Amino acid sequence: MNTMTEQVLTRYPGAGRDKLIPILQEVQETDGYISKEAVALIGRHLGVPASKIYGVATFYNQFRFTPKGKYHIMVCRGTACHVKGSADILERIERALKIKAGETSRDGLFSIEVVACIGACGLAPVICVNGEYHGKLTGDAVEKIVKSYQEREAAHGN
Repeated sequence: MNTMTEQVLTRYPGAGRDKLIPILQEVQETDGYISKEAVALIGRHLGVPASKIYGVATFYNQFRFTPKGKYHIMVCRGTACHVKGSADILERIERALKIKAGETSRDGLFSIEVVACIGACGLAPVICVNGEYHGKLTGDAVEKIVKSYQEREAAHGN
């Protein structure tokens, strides 16, 4: 069986530890996250123990070990958003979805990611859900946004 990770690894014949980060980046780009199976395959390919791979990957916040939800919510925590209350926005989203930043809901519908800056400072505080920006948020407004996505799923019978 030729997995996507195996396809990535074919582009790195004879690679050493110095190629670990580019391989992890490519696997995540291909699969959306880094699975336990991918870590095992990468370890065998590079001759590196899984614990070392996890050690490197967990050091960088760009790597995820769970798939993103159907609705991936990016919460900006840049300076402008921070000053305008993004900590409260994040807390309200976490409470509404009963998950923390970096997690995916059990049903696979929602995931939350904290980002340093979305680049929409004029809309602060801002979140982005699957590429759709919601700005100048309040705690109540963000709860309504989350609820609208939940209702959208309920309406589709999912």
